[in-house]
Amino acid sequence: MGRTRMFDEADAARSALGVFWDHGFDGAAVPDLEQATGLSRSSIYHSFGSKRGLFDASVTTYLDQVVRPRLAPLQAQHVASDALAGYLHGLRRVMADHALPLAAHGCLLLNTATSPIGADDALRDIVRDYRRELALAIARGVEAARPELDPEASACLGTACTAHVIAAMTLVRVDAEGAVALLDNALTLLTAPIARASDDAAAHSSERGMAGRR
Repeated sequence: MGRTRMFDEADAARSALGVFWDHGFDGAAVPDLEQATGLSRSSIYHSFGSKRGLFDASVTTYLDQVVRPRLAPLQAQHVASDALAGYLHGLRRVMADHALPLAAHGCLLLNTATSPIGADDALRDIVRDYRRELALAIARGVEAARPELDPEASACLGTACTAHVIAAMTLVRVDAEGAVALLDNALTLLTAPIARASDDAAAHSSERGMAGRR
């Protein structure tokens, strides 16, 4: 009969998350993971298979407990008109607080994408899926906030806001002020008038016609 485990693997992954977030996968030492989780090396390897297995479990925790709760208003069946602005303001607040992990260390997944382990196919898929989930959530927020926009303009604004968010989460650990400025700009874009391509073409045509009559 197998020995009953006296710990919760979800709690261990949550505890290890802080170490991986602080130091990255490569910089996280097993003794630090032992101290954070309260588990011995053999217990970590028995439960998760390897340090990498514990990291994968921590990434799942990060997505489920850090990322998705913030995205929830943008993923609801009905997205409020101010949901995206609320998301951006909330992100701005945590990035401006240096005591919080996102401000101090940036996004765990984006950091992973630029580290040596980011070349791993499975992790690349996770980061790619995360980017798609973020983009889709922001796109729904744009549609709710700016229902007057045509599909092309709405898609462009969604892409711009997504790029600003990703850039801010990548930059924040070395330049918090720059990251906050990017989010402020995303908020400005969200409310700024956007000319449709057809309107621009009509304006240029009118200008050419007026120039020809001069």
